[in-house]
Amino acid sequence: MPAQSLVLWQTLGLAFLLDMILGDPQRMPHPIRFMGWLIQRLEKPFRRLPASSVVAGGLFALFLVGFILLLTWLLLALAQGIHPYLKSALEVLFLYYCMAPRCLDKAARDVEKPLRQGNVEKARRELSMIVGRETRNLTPMQICRAAIETVAENFVDGVLSPLFWIALGGAPAAMAFKMISTLDSMVGYKNKQYLLFGRVSARLDDAANFIPARLSVPVIALAAWTLGLSPKKSFRTAVLEGNHHKSPNAGYPEAAFAGALEIKLNGPAMYHGIPEDKPFIGSRFGDPTVNHIKMARRLMLMASLLGVAITGWILFIIK
Repeated sequence: MPAQSLVLWQTLGLAFLLDMILGDPQRMPHPIRFMGWLIQRLEKPFRRLPASSVVAGGLFALFLVGFILLLTWLLLALAQGIHPYLKSALEVLFLYYCMAPRCLDKAARDVEKPLRQGNVEKARRELSMIVGRETRNLTPMQICRAAIETVAENFVDGVLSPLFWIALGGAPAAMAFKMISTLDSMVGYKNKQYLLFGRVSARLDDAANFIPARLSVPVIALAAWTLGLSPKKSFRTAVLEGNHHKSPNAGYPEAAFAGALEIKLNGPAMYHGIPEDKPFIGSRFGDPTVNHIKMARRLMLMASLLGVAITGWILFIIK
C-alpha cells in the first residue's frame, strides 16, 4: 500500500461515510450540475451537425461521456503530480458525488412524513419531485407505492451502478456513468423533441445499468435477510417477475423489494395525461402502507452498506 496515498477501497469507504453524514451537497460546486450545464450548452451545436438526429445524438452522448471520463482522469493525474494525498482527497470527493443513498432516503422520508401526519396534498407535492408520473390524484396507497418504487429503482442508479463502475474503472468510470445517467434524465425522453436525438443516451443508460440491476437482486435479498425480512421471497419474486416492467432494468430491484416487503408494486399509472397500463409486480402480495416506506428506506440503506462492503472487499482483494 502506498505510504502517502489511500487505495481505492479506502477512498470508497470514506466517500460512503461522507454521503451518510452530509448527504447531497446543495451549496457546494457539484459535478452533476456541471454535466447538466454541458448538456444544455452542447445540444444545439450537435443538433446542427449534417447527420440524422439519431447519429447526431449518438455523437453528442459519446463525446460528453468520453469528455467526462478523460477530464476526471486528467484531474486525478494532476492531483497525483502535486501530492498523493491531494489525489486521494479528490478521489474521495468524486466517489462521494457519485453515490446518493442518503439523498434517496431523505426524498422518501419527505413523502412518508406528511402521509403519517394526514397531509396527503403535501405528500403528493413531495412525491412529484422524485417521480415522472402525475401525482395530483393519487391515493395514499398509490403514493406509498410510487415512493417505494422510486427507492427500489434508484438504489441501482444512485448506489449500485456507481459501485459497479468504481470497481471496474475507479472514479473516472464512475463519473462517466453519472454523465450517462444525467444524459438519460435530460434527453432520454420518448417525446417528439428527444425520441430520435436522445435514443443513444437512453440506450447507453440501459446498457450501463444492465448488469448492476441484476446484481441488485442478491444484494437486496441479503439485506432483507439481515433485517429479518424474507430473502427467499425477495429473490424468487425478482427472478419470476423482474421482467414485468417496460424498463429492461427497473423491474429487478422493484421485484426484489416487492418480495422482501411482501407488497404489490408497479401497476397502472398516468404520465403527462396519458394512462399506462403497466403490469403489477408482486401481484400475490397486498398493497403497501406508509409503514412500508420506512421499511423500504431501511432495506435500501442496508443494501447500500452491503454493496459498499462487497465492492470494497473486491477492490481490496484485487489490489
